[in-house]
Formats: sequence, C-alpha cells, structure tokens
Amino acid sequence: MSTTLPTADALSNELQALQPQHIELINESMNHAGYFEGKESHFKLTIVSEAFEGKRSVARHQLIYGLVAPLLTSQSGQVHALAIHAYTPTEWQGQSSDSPLCAGQNKE
Repeated sequence: MSTTLPTADALSNELQALQPQHIELINESMNHAGYFEGKESHFKLTIVSEAFEGKRSVARHQLIYGLVAPLLTSQSGQVHALAIHAYTPTEWQGQSSDSPLCAGQNKE
C-alpha cells in the first residue's frame, strides 16, 4: 500500500529552492477539528538553510510564504496552517518546537 501526501510533497518541492540542510515537514492535521483520513491542512515545518543568514524571523517567514503561497491561498484550499521554525546552520541544534494549539483542538 502506498501512502502519498501530495500537499506535503508539493510544499517540500517548493522549499528546495532554499537548499535546506535539514527539512522536516509534519502533517499535524489529525490534531485539529474536522480531520478525516488523508487530510493535509495543518503542517509544522522545521527548516535549516543558509538562506536565512542575516534575516530576522519575519523575513524568514516571508521568504517561505513567498515560495509556498499557491498552496496557502484560500482558493486552493490546501493548507490552512503552517507553523514555521526556520534556523540558520549555526542556530540549529536539532531542536523541535511545539506547534500552537488550533481553536478547534482538544475541545470536549
């Protein structure tokens, strides 16, 4: 059985423009309201690239958003949320940050 994640693959492909030394893209959709099997709407991205040298967090996020914008638009309906953790190689310590809670998460 093959498991394909077309949205995750598309995100990863676009991010290759940053020549990342490390990239981890986790589909966290199952932690959010309205989840169904195969849904790809919420992601956590950890990325390490020299392209972030000399850039503040906002500029790093803008760079990433510029690359993946077609997947984030309301018209495509593909990605609802992208938690970004962007590091330079000297900042990267193998850390993994938690994603923020969604408004529909953990409701009883």
